[in-house]
Amino acid sequence: MIIQRKKYLDMLISGEGNGLVKIVTGIRRCGKSFLLFRLFHDYLIKKGVQENHIIELSLDDYRNKKLRNPNLLLDYIDSHIQNDAGVHYVILDEVQLVDDFVEVVLSLMHNSKLDVYVSGSNSKFLSKDVVTEFRGRGDEIRVWPLSFAEFYSAVGGDKISAWNEYYTYGGLPQILEFDSETKKINYLKNLYELTYLKDVIERNHLRNTEGLVKVVQILASSIGSSTNPKRISNTFQSVENVTVTDKTILSYISCLQEAFLIEEALRYDVKGRKYIGTETKYYFADMGLRAAVLNFRQQEEPHIMENIIYNELRLRGFNVDAGSVETWTVNADGKSMRQKLEVDFVVNKGAEKIYIQSAFKMPVEEKKQQEEKPLLCITDSFKKIIIVGDNIKRKIDENGIITVSLIDFLLDDDII
Repeated sequence: MIIQRKKYLDMLISGEGNGLVKIVTGIRRCGKSFLLFRLFHDYLIKKGVQENHIIELSLDDYRNKKLRNPNLLLDYIDSHIQNDAGVHYVILDEVQLVDDFVEVVLSLMHNSKLDVYVSGSNSKFLSKDVVTEFRGRGDEIRVWPLSFAEFYSAVGGDKISAWNEYYTYGGLPQILEFDSETKKINYLKNLYELTYLKDVIERNHLRNTEGLVKVVQILASSIGSSTNPKRISNTFQSVENVTVTDKTILSYISCLQEAFLIEEALRYDVKGRKYIGTETKYYFADMGLRAAVLNFRQQEEPHIMENIIYNELRLRGFNVDAGSVETWTVNADGKSMRQKLEVDFVVNKGAEKIYIQSAFKMPVEEKKQQEEKPLLCITDSFKKIIIVGDNIKRKIDENGIITVSLIDFLLDDDII
């Protein structure tokens, strides 16, 4: 099954010949290799690029293990450059397996005949430090698992049925190839245990593997809930009767982030316009992997919906924080009390800002007021949206708050 990852393909095309190395990052098995070796390759051929002007290597292929040596890799590429004026496209998958790969890639950039594209699954080098590592010569393209729109374009049919499949088994492309629940579950559990978890442990030389496993489970159980390493450390002490320091917890979390398994949404004080460093939220990059961590228990649709909204916002290129709004209320005794209200997402892209609430069900006026209250406490004029799981038509009330259905939001990029 071929799914056209148009968003990412367009990003690759727009970066052609820009003098930068195109760095494709993302969680393992999200479709990076397919994007480069199939979709982008096909585009180049249709464009008229000759096959001998496309130099492709999968460096996680054991047959290419010797090419992880920097000198051998450079010699190999040099030997495949034709004696003509044409541009050569160098595509290297899992380039982080090459020793001194940054220097290798920068060396390739000295040849004006080469347009270089690399991919990797380790954000320690290929995401967080991309600007400094590549000295301002890197153009990152972050690839996510299938969005719901991409998933639905492949499965079609009833949208609610497609949503049920998506929030249960996630958006890793391979999941679409399995025709039974058992096969999907086994694939995800094996992938998590034998690929993702093993990769994190080996890459970071972790000795207390049981501690890492427990941290992943805690984070998976509490997606969308405010937490911090100290609180998780206390959970170990009270529930497991095991001492794991908050410093160790933070190290585990960093390892998971570097493997793109999780992302964090920092707590942001909307009125004070500053970050609150004591709390953060964690979200999983794929719901199928999150389910595998928990052995497919704890399938709470409201929390999963919030996680999927977060992922959707991120893949659309937004920065996403968890908002906090301070206000004052009067209690039953007539006394004024300070109250902190939560805005699920404070979203921005450049100067554009949006406030978003996630509400799985909003059946009564009381629930509507509960979701609207934090938004009404924000006095600026940026867009305010409530995304609901109910099947409703898009509407806007007298306060300017937009309410949209989850399915409409996921299928329409322009709805926000």
